Amino acid sequence: MQKTLIIGYGNPDRQDDGVAWSIVKDVATSLKLITPSQFDPSVTSPDGDLTLQVSLQLLPEMAEQISKYARVCFVDAHTGRVPDDLSIESLGAEFQKSPFTHHLTPQTCLSLSKTLYQKSPKAVLVSVRGYEFGFSNKLSTRTRMLAHQAVRHILAWLEERTPDDPAHAG
Repeated sequence: MQKTLIIGYGNPDRQDDGVAWSIVKDVATSLKLITPSQFDPSVTSPDGDLTLQVSLQLLPEMAEQISKYARVCFVDAHTGRVPDDLSIESLGAEFQKSPFTHHLTPQTCLSLSKTLYQKSPKAVLVSVRGYEFGFSNKLSTRTRMLAHQAVRHILAWLEERTPDDPAHAG
């Protein structure tokens, strides 16, 4: 496996906004790794080839970490502005302005990595539709179902296969 980073971000106390945390934990469980948490947000596989991380949001200082990997998978929730309930798209380094001072896109993180460290890993964004954003740490039923699909896609991506590949067990 190429050295890979999976970053799940969102607020786990706002229902479906925390779907990325759930997905990253389920990926860790599937791979028999310790699950990341608020108290220990980053877990690396014993061989050092895979790091799983959770965060409330993307931060500029993550650019340095991103620069150390060949591949990066960003995992987040969306509110329906993306046409598909489960969207998986390849990303490139592109600085994007945001009207919010605390909002950083995956493309901007990649751009910072490329500009500051001359490293541009292959990257994908796995975006899952959220339906409920109340004050709770439980996912809605519809988002939970999409999260299971997202885990299958990420596990296949880790092995560079599609989830419908007959060799994919899962």
